[in-house]
Amino acid sequence: KDLVKKHSEFIGYDIELEVEKTNEKEVTDDEEEEEEEKKEDEEKKEGDEPKVEEVKDEEKKKKTKKVKEVTKEMEKLNKNKPLWTRDPKEITKEEYASFYKAISNDWEEHLAVKHFSVEGQLEFRAILFIPRRAPFDMFEPNKKKNNIKLYVRRVFIMDNCEDLIPEWLSFIKGIVDSEDLPLNISRENLQQNKILKVIKKNIVKKTLEMIEEVSENKEDFAKFNEHFGKNLKLGIHEDSQNRKKLAEFMRYYSTKSGEETTSLKDYVTRMKEGQKEIYYITGENKTKLENSPFIEQCKKRGLEVLFMCDPIDEYAMQQLKEFEDKKFRCVTKEGLKFEETEEEKKQKEEEKAAFEALCKTMKDILGDKVEKVMLSDRLAQAPCILVTSEYGWSAHMEQIMKMQALRDSSTSSYMVSKKTMEINAAHPIVKTLKAKADSDANDKTVKDLVLLLFETSLLTSGFSLEDPAGYAERIHRMIKLGLSIDDDDEEDAPIEADTTAAEDEGESKMEEVD
Repeated sequence: KDLVKKHSEFIGYDIELEVEKTNEKEVTDDEEEEEEEKKEDEEKKEGDEPKVEEVKDEEKKKKTKKVKEVTKEMEKLNKNKPLWTRDPKEITKEEYASFYKAISNDWEEHLAVKHFSVEGQLEFRAILFIPRRAPFDMFEPNKKKNNIKLYVRRVFIMDNCEDLIPEWLSFIKGIVDSEDLPLNISRENLQQNKILKVIKKNIVKKTLEMIEEVSENKEDFAKFNEHFGKNLKLGIHEDSQNRKKLAEFMRYYSTKSGEETTSLKDYVTRMKEGQKEIYYITGENKTKLENSPFIEQCKKRGLEVLFMCDPIDEYAMQQLKEFEDKKFRCVTKEGLKFEETEEEKKQKEEEKAAFEALCKTMKDILGDKVEKVMLSDRLAQAPCILVTSEYGWSAHMEQIMKMQALRDSSTSSYMVSKKTMEINAAHPIVKTLKAKADSDANDKTVKDLVLLLFETSLLTSGFSLEDPAGYAERIHRMIKLGLSIDDDDEEDAPIEADTTAAEDEGESKMEEVD
């Protein structure tokens, strides 16, 4: 039964199997009836006198017993009709839903369906479904790579043919029925078969059409993007042919989108006049990115910045260089430039000359920790920030790679970016630090402040501290300064605290007496 159900469920002719069926049947107990009749005859013989008998209205109930009866009959096994051979116009939504549940063992109905046939040099029919929700083990390494069943002339061949659909579309469920593949095909032949490549190309094309149909309904697409957005981003990373099309389905939060996501097309329509690049920032979550110092200048100038909170965004953006001839620009990396007026350019030159000595002093204090120290174009409120090189890892990517369980630390050192420290010339902290450094560059406080600024900017830029204990010590030293505590007074402080507490207690007792 299982063999026929698996391989020949949709064969055109009936497949019948002789099966034994046992039914329980109720039969009257004849033996008991015969014994009762004998007893009545004996009673008649014994007594010659006529007996007065009561006439019973109801007949005596016959006793019954259950007997198992075995019958043989022919049972039809291939009851399901091949839905894909019918005209899509004739098939109802309910029929598609029940067919989807039968092939996928899903308890929910599908989100979208695509029923199509290809004719010409190659003939095949297919029904593809998008599920409503992603399976919990979608990206598990041992999971089956695809959910599409391959049939040849309605005979099931296999359900794990990896050449039928790319990995990033592994969530698509359905069947493909080819007229051209030979029935006795082996896996080795299947891998080298050119027909399969054509089928794969058509499946990807039709799936993208189906996703486009889903994107027309905002609510459905929000649900789809929540469950399968990662797959599309993986597609951008892996599938160079369909990268441009997939970019249209990307949805991100931005500085202007509020609680809803925005598409890249909508972003381009909102771009300011003269804006040539699409600005984005990567990080852990939307809240962190909204308060990031990297986007201060963009906000000030009214430029929209996209928030990319998925770790896979880092990989996707390495491949996706532009959209509709607009290049992508990461605001956490070098090379961020804004259009400036002549007056602004002149002011920048003056500031650069004025702060040159401070930049050199800070570089000397920090040494190899930073590649260079320079004035920032991107800051508006924060005093300083750490920027990575344009082609290296961003701070978020560095964190992702550090979290890899099987990472090779020897190779990752090549990709770790050189950090550039950018300072905000308009910030009072930087101005005061400049005045202190100009008067005495070797001042211990200047060194402490520079290191403290560097370590604080490590945190705000998304990096991790190399020496948390040293950072804590510097913070404590600053707290002491704020509270006007000298290092010499430190030991006496607890005693003083005790005596003041005792004095307070004494005063309160005196008040009670009064």
